[in-house]
Amino acid sequence: MTDLTERLDMMEAAIKKPGFRKSAGRANEVNYWLFDYPPENELEVRERIAHLKAENESGANDFTLAVFDLYDIIIDFLENKNFIEKCFDFEKKKGLERITKAVSNSMKFNDDDSVIVQYIKDNTPDNAVVFLCGIGKCYPILRSHKVLNNLHQAFVKAPVVMFFPGTYNEQELILFDEIKDDNYYRAFKLVK
Repeated sequence: MTDLTERLDMMEAAIKKPGFRKSAGRANEVNYWLFDYPPENELEVRERIAHLKAENESGANDFTLAVFDLYDIIIDFLENKNFIEKCFDFEKKKGLERITKAVSNSMKFNDDDSVIVQYIKDNTPDNAVVFLCGIGKCYPILRSHKVLNNLHQAFVKAPVVMFFPGTYNEQELILFDEIKDDNYYRAFKLVK
């Protein structure tokens, strides 16, 4: 298997190709991609994403790189609603499973118009490549297949690359190489 630095270089080269930003994938489906990586390399992946974002902001590319940290979107939502302290108290009283369900319901994770999908739609400019990161930080509140399923139904404006700390074999998602998520078939593995 290719080392992570080489795979990140290949990912970077792929997103910079003009053909990557076409609205349809190989079989005329929505252009959704996963970049999986060993969970222990999270910081290296974050560093590369930050580097690419800074490079993009300097005008080095002919597209906009729209980076969305899903964890930050959740925290911002909870802070804006003044729910953070309430979540802490609720978790202490009712447990993690109940707070996970409460946050999921308030952000409409199971709906096509979820807070996350709407945020991405509202904040993605034309001629963009979307990066989704922060998946590992969101567990167990948010599952990657839910984001992809909901986004897939409502967002076709730009190619989407989800950075996934674990393994994706184009059939199933295994978070942290330990937790099997639901099956997901609609995204392609960006770099094999």
